[in-house]
Amino acid sequence: MATQPLPTTLASAVWPSRPDRSAALLRAVLLAVAGTALLTLSAKLKVPFYPVPMTMQTLVVLVLGAAFGTRLAMATVALYLVEGALGLPVFADTPERGIGLAYMAGPTGGYLVGFVAGAGLVGWLCERGFGRSLLGMGAAMALGHAVIFAFGFGWLATLYGPSVAWTAGVAPFALATLLKTALGTAMVPALWALLDRRS
Repeated sequence: MATQPLPTTLASAVWPSRPDRSAALLRAVLLAVAGTALLTLSAKLKVPFYPVPMTMQTLVVLVLGAAFGTRLAMATVALYLVEGALGLPVFADTPERGIGLAYMAGPTGGYLVGFVAGAGLVGWLCERGFGRSLLGMGAAMALGHAVIFAFGFGWLATLYGPSVAWTAGVAPFALATLLKTALGTAMVPALWALLDRRS
């Protein structure tokens, strides 16, 4: 008798994909749309923090990677970027600071592209079991954030030079990034432990 493979992502543990292609596609679409809604909400909510207010967006990006796995997480973030490119006010400080491609070509453009790469990397790591332990998830969150900041820093350095990129685009967010890394590190293994107890 064939045994079912163990789920490798939180989404597959909660809502397993079915062999039926139309059902699998519907599941992927619904999860992606829900993911973009979470990303939009996380971009709009600002938490008072030092030295700058904090959004929870990178936390949501990377936790989506852990929950969805590489392909679906990258597709979800890509869909979010398409929504923004089409002019929907899904990004932080939109529509006040512009919308669409003009906004995406501005200072935050590198971070937005980095979201796709960061979510994909965390998804790939978590598909290999990193999300089940504090140490593994901590490493995945740290690497995911590093990738996002690498893209953001690179784009800002192109626009304004490395010094400005560091002082305006990286250093002010260091403490918030440590907090969000800690939150993701605690959250994902705890969810796995809860699911394992219920199964």
